[in-house]
Amino acid sequence: MRKRELARAAELIGGAEALLVCAGAGIGVDSGLPDFRGDEGFWRAYPPYQRLGLRFVELADPVHFRADPELAWGFYGHRLGLYRSTVPHRGFDLLRSWGARLPGGVAVFTSNVDGQFQRAGFTELVAECHGSIHHLQCVSPCQAEIWPVEVEVVIDPDTMRARPPLPTCPACRGLARPNILMFGDGDWVGTRSQEQLDEVNAWRRRWSAGLVVVELGAGTALPTVRRYAELASAVNGALVRINPREPEVRHGRGVSLPMPALTALSVIDELLR
Repeated sequence: MRKRELARAAELIGGAEALLVCAGAGIGVDSGLPDFRGDEGFWRAYPPYQRLGLRFVELADPVHFRADPELAWGFYGHRLGLYRSTVPHRGFDLLRSWGARLPGGVAVFTSNVDGQFQRAGFTELVAECHGSIHHLQCVSPCQAEIWPVEVEVVIDPDTMRARPPLPTCPACRGLARPNILMFGDGDWVGTRSQEQLDEVNAWRRRWSAGLVVVELGAGTALPTVRRYAELASAVNGALVRINPREPEVRHGRGVSLPMPALTALSVIDELLR
């Protein structure tokens, strides 16, 4: 069964006019990044937070930037350093090379905030629907400006708290925070992400008839990526869903591959040769 599905995936990609990559946290696992699947998975990645009794959903909350900035920047500063030091796995290069052969090229829609696609050479048509840890905004926010992170946040490894000085807003000199959509976040400045999404949507409409969607590592707990992939592939059903835990496709509209991202992409690449 899996051989047949892999062959069908290669057939779809080989006959595509354009490629849309829809990615959740699972695509980064092969690069060594945690996917924060449940409290236990989060605590395995960050043992100090288990000792402190803090869960991911509690830390990924904008309220801490006002109530306890060192705690908030301890969490996000550690992630910033991790993402800066992580090398994207070979699967990113394979996706980019497939898109380079197609008349419509390749675009990306991702809920990931890690910037791995840009680091892997995707310089255009990347929509980061939850923002980016590599960009900042004012906590207030006193303005709608978004700017790149140009500082290093130093973390105490025992307490997982950031050491001053913390990033500041250039306009009001108050605290800055990552330009990331957090849980219960009413202060997120989403203009950068919306501009990216508008560009990808316009491209997708232009190439919808010959579009093939490759979805990787996107779960159902936060289904934004899965829904976008299904919407984008609704015209022709050309969806390749790669997910070792939740690979099912609805109504048989697509190819289901219960495999890790890098494994599946490598096999498909061999079939495309």
